[in-house]
Amino acid sequence: MNSFSGQRRLTVAVLTALALATSATACGSGLGGTGTKAADSGTYTVWDPYPQFAGDSAWTKLLDDCGGKAGVKIKRTAFDTSDLSNKVLLAAQQDNSPDVLIVDNPVVPTLAEAGVLTTTDDNKLDTSEVDPNLLGAGRSGGKTYGTPIGVNTLALYYNKDVLEIAGVDIASVRDWTSLTAALAKVKKAGKKGITFSAIGTEEGSFQFLPWFWGSGAKLTRLDSPQGVSALSLWTDWLKQGHAPNSVINNTQTTSWQEFASGDYAFAENGTWQLANAEDVGFDYGVLPVPGADGGTAAAPTGGEFVTVPVQSDTGRYTTTRKLVSCLTGAANLYTTDTTLSYLAPTSEVRDKQMAADAKFKPWAEAVKAAKGRTSGDLGTKYPKISEQMWKAIQSALSGSKSPKDALTAAQRAAN
Repeated sequence: MNSFSGQRRLTVAVLTALALATSATACGSGLGGTGTKAADSGTYTVWDPYPQFAGDSAWTKLLDDCGGKAGVKIKRTAFDTSDLSNKVLLAAQQDNSPDVLIVDNPVVPTLAEAGVLTTTDDNKLDTSEVDPNLLGAGRSGGKTYGTPIGVNTLALYYNKDVLEIAGVDIASVRDWTSLTAALAKVKKAGKKGITFSAIGTEEGSFQFLPWFWGSGAKLTRLDSPQGVSALSLWTDWLKQGHAPNSVINNTQTTSWQEFASGDYAFAENGTWQLANAEDVGFDYGVLPVPGADGGTAAAPTGGEFVTVPVQSDTGRYTTTRKLVSCLTGAANLYTTDTTLSYLAPTSEVRDKQMAADAKFKPWAEAVKAAKGRTSGDLGTKYPKISEQMWKAIQSALSGSKSPKDALTAAQRAAN
């Protein structure tokens, strides 16, 4: 069991990686709180990025219930996602980390590299039921840090009415060629094709990744022929009028608003829009993002990992493990992911979600093929790669550079 000794000097690289990794998602404002130094042996601290859940929420009640089963009280503190990472780093320097930390998955390798987190080998967390592709987001240096509490990812929402008018059978959309052919039919019918987010932030990279990975490209070589083909796909869609120029500035929220207007055939967006999809006023469906030559493309995972920060008092880990096991075990995971609007990271609980609501079926398929942005031990390298990726996307879609030249420059900068 590793123990935390002394203060760690946080490098500029670590701080920059955290700033970039947390730029895609955020929620609410912090509620204040303290780490373990302020907690006695009968109180365990939990920090999470869910300030939207008040003290009487199902989430808080679950935390209290897990604490009761472990024989301790829970002191919970919620922070904005972008705020949480910096608070954790400061607490670690002061040997005042929370017992349980729930954090956005791209941040896990960065905190691990900074020496803030224990490994699952150290803390003895059982992750055997978690899908390996989802667990990969929490790996760094060949070791795993924590376990996912749930996942979301991207897929294509489609407007059944628009496709019917255009004479498109959704079953025919199996790869990039058939998708582009469908967009051409939609345009000919006087409707709009596809909307997505290509904004110059992590959101733009996040939305481009299914196409990038779906081409067979790897993040270690942005300018591969496969990567160029993916950016060319997006660029050609704009040139042919299949996607609007607004995608260059679209966030995932504004892209969704375009789709909700009822004029678009397709929109790339996430599971977090399911509740909004019920209110759009037209019949919709969901299709996993297709790979270039068919099959389901790997989409990036969103969602958080439950981690165990390093403590100087290593005797606390036994109870902490009970708390994490309670939160992420099959008995509670279904309730937890319903509360958080996530797909479960285990096939057993996802099957239960699909049995309860058939709308989860295409999302379950997308999750099976999904992977973490930092997977493959990219760790703190990912944010820099992502920044160059979104810059290349902006250059290509604006017409200032060809897809090949944009990605060549991106790879050079990433190196």
